[in-house]
Amino acid sequence: MTKLTVTFLLVFGVSAAYGQMNGRQLQSVKASMVRAITSSAVTDSLYKALLKGSHKDPLTQGYIASLEALKAKHAWNPYNKVKYASKSTKTMEAAIKADPASLELRFMRFSVQHYMPSFLGLSKELDADRKEIVKHYRNKSFRKTDDELVRNIARFMIESKRCTQSEEEIFRKFAA
Repeated sequence: MTKLTVTFLLVFGVSAAYGQMNGRQLQSVKASMVRAITSSAVTDSLYKALLKGSHKDPLTQGYIASLEALKAKHAWNPYNKVKYASKSTKTMEAAIKADPASLELRFMRFSVQHYMPSFLGLSKELDADRKEIVKHYRNKSFRKTDDELVRNIARFMIESKRCTQSEEEIFRKFAA
């Protein structure tokens, strides 16, 4: 399993109670997201379905932004790669603006930007998101985030090598 696959499995382990979608819809989206990592066809169909859907809550927008990042990953044309990566950044920014305290959205953006090539200049929020994620863990403010996702985010943050030693210590308390 690649690091990107693991990242998206972590990202999409969000709590069903948080979003506007019902539990079955959210489970379907999560399963499709895992397949979308390696399939441009699944990415395209899920992207179209979410755009057509009536759920425009911040979490759904986060999924859409993540799918745009996957569209960039799957594109063979460098122009399209940059276009979708840029669009993903804008969509995620809007989602986070609508719900800036969302641990899930901050982690989605952090994980996407973690893998984005730095020369694109689209990874500017890594430090801000890292600090926000650390704040959630320091304050144990996880809202409706399930325990498994809390654990997986902590593990990813440690493995990302983007945290200070003291921040890693905070995450280690939750990673077990």
